[in-house]
Amino acid sequence: MNQINVVPYIDVMLVLLVIFMVTAPMTNPGVVELPQVGQTLKQASAPLVITIKSDKGLELDGKRLQRDALLAMVRDSLERTPGRAVVIAADKSVRYEEVIGIMDLLKRNNIDKVGLLLEPASG
Repeated sequence: MNQINVVPYIDVMLVLLVIFMVTAPMTNPGVVELPQVGQTLKQASAPLVITIKSDKGLELDGKRLQRDALLAMVRDSLERTPGRAVVIAADKSVRYEEVIGIMDLLKRNNIDKVGLLLEPASG
């Protein structure tokens, strides 16, 4: 007799497979406590808001400024409160390249926390 009976091996393999399938979901590899959304979005200070008007005019805190004066005021404000974010709010008629130009100006001057301010869509 030169044949091997593999049926008992298959039975053992299937029993082990069922045991692993039943016990695998029961094991907990580790509990990860995720932060809640409301807690992570709170900031110590409000971000600086740079507004780009439809006529390409720049405003910071309601004051109309040129690019150089805007950059100087942003730097001064960030020196007083380091870690503060800067957001850009642009009119929807402003070309995309104008917004990117302001973002690039800020990034070139080592202002890293730059984002866009959007109004959520209704409905």
